[in-house]
Amino acid sequence: MIDKKYFFKGFKSIKGVGSPAIALGASFIAIGALLKNLGFSIQESVFSTFLTYALPGSLVMAESMLIGASLINIFIAVWLVNARLYPMTVALMPLLIHENQPRWKYYLSCHFIAVSSWLIMKDNYENIEKENRIDFWIGIGIATWSVAIFSTFIGYIVSDFLNKDLLIGLAIVNPIYFICMMLGAMKTIQISLSIVLGTILGPAFYFLSPEWCILFGGFTAGTIAFLFGEINGK
Repeated sequence: MIDKKYFFKGFKSIKGVGSPAIALGASFIAIGALLKNLGFSIQESVFSTFLTYALPGSLVMAESMLIGASLINIFIAVWLVNARLYPMTVALMPLLIHENQPRWKYYLSCHFIAVSSWLIMKDNYENIEKENRIDFWIGIGIATWSVAIFSTFIGYIVSDFLNKDLLIGLAIVNPIYFICMMLGAMKTIQISLSIVLGTILGPAFYFLSPEWCILFGGFTAGTIAFLFGEINGK
């Protein structure tokens, strides 16, 4: 069973002015409004967030449907976008795994991998004993997941009061928050170099391939930063 003490401790960890959950909620308000404008019912919109819980994936799905993409193309596009969560999973799971905890908790907790919940866990895991971290993580995950679902509902309801510029602003709050967090974490040569190079190479690759510039820029910047760190032993 899930330890209620650590579950609710994790659930309450999303509180605070600087919580990533605020940025997450703002972005999913935009998602809710966007889905309504695309013709989704309120049930379909909420259920979409219930299943995906990923802002970029939801945006890609909505945009793909808008241009009339096939179901298989939408599936592949969303799958590729959500592949970004794999490095977070690799970094997080070793911090959570404990021999006294059942496997089903880890299978359940995979659904809650997201930038917001990942940031909260990385900031707090050292204060939690390893055996109890999975329960703490599930609490964080369900809290942020609930914020996303509720915000989608709110966005759907208030969509008529949100203009295009406001929707765009709300949609990019979460990515901007994540960028700020990365800048604050620039304590190693790998992180610093990857951020600086990514900022330069992303726009540079735009002139070669507007559709793939972010992927090419990020992959190249990350690879160079990793290799530079390995060569210099840092």
